Amino acid sequence: MASHSQTQRPSGGPDHSPFTVALDAMGGDYGPGEIVPGAIQAARDLGVGVLLVGDEGLVRQALARHSLNGLRLDVVPSQGVIEEMDHPLAAMREKPRASVVEAARLVKAGRAQAMVSMGSTGAAMATSALVFGMLEGVERPAIGGPVLAPLSNAVLLDLGSNVDCRPSQMLGFGAIGVAFARRVQGVHNPRVGILSVGSEEGKGNRQVKEVYHLFKQSSLNFVGNVEGIDVFGDKADVIVCDGFVGNILLKFTEGLGTALARRLAEAASSALPASAMHLLGAELSSMTNAVDLAGGGPLFGVNGIAVIGHGRSRAPSIARAVALAKRAVDFGLVEAMQQELAAIQGQIKREAPEGPP
Repeated sequence: MASHSQTQRPSGGPDHSPFTVALDAMGGDYGPGEIVPGAIQAARDLGVGVLLVGDEGLVRQALARHSLNGLRLDVVPSQGVIEEMDHPLAAMREKPRASVVEAARLVKAGRAQAMVSMGSTGAAMATSALVFGMLEGVERPAIGGPVLAPLSNAVLLDLGSNVDCRPSQMLGFGAIGVAFARRVQGVHNPRVGILSVGSEEGKGNRQVKEVYHLFKQSSLNFVGNVEGIDVFGDKADVIVCDGFVGNILLKFTEGLGTALARRLAEAASSALPASAMHLLGAELSSMTNAVDLAGGGPLFGVNGIAVIGHGRSRAPSIARAVALAKRAVDFGLVEAMQQELAAIQGQIKREAPEGPP
């Protein structure tokens, strides 16, 4: 695969960046129009290399609007885009050189250390699982993290990649959440809880009850069920739920923050200056939309670093997603997950039911 340099390199050979990201330039609602400026911002502010993967003509057209002197930016051509409405696996067969697929292959080949995409979550998840492979002990990848920071430091997962989960899958989510909390957040012995409608054992639907038994028998520091109100307390460091519940919780929190900021502006506009209202609105937005503030979230459970962001992301969020990917590599996140999973791997195989009885 050819790589087309967009920079002037110093004499004496290529300039090797200590970190290079493969960035899906066609993903998201705005495509290269926002992805390219975000890549330039990341390359300039972080000193990283960026491989822009996408339609070569469109990406070069977007690059031509900017000064690229001294930046490590390359274009890697791809063919096709996997859209949100496409079935991920079928689309991968029909579009084997789609931008998100080519980005993952660059990581697998060692040309990049991480992948970032603002495109279809399903496509990024399926591609990462197939190209990178899964970590041993994990059945399905999951999206998660401390998405409600600074209101809560709890690591929540899954947040939308798996709407129907077997108990064994959710036990794997707990293990990789513990790895993140331990390695990235510095929590010595993370407490793990299951999101439910009551804190008592026996509360919840059939899935939660089955998961409770599995977690109780595991080597995790399991503290039982936690309720929605406990997300903002100090009851658990890792909170596990299926992607259906998690995605509703995530989107509800983001929408609530937007609505509260709007209502606050209306209520206090006559009492506070516009500058103060702007600061209050920005603070409220940051507290309820940490995913956008961080640029995205890492895909847990795959044998590689993939960061997935909102389709509506603009250039600053894209640059932050690249920074998040770099931090995940620097922290050795994949290696930490492998170690944590090894501790309960035998437990998953012994206790996990094969399917619904």
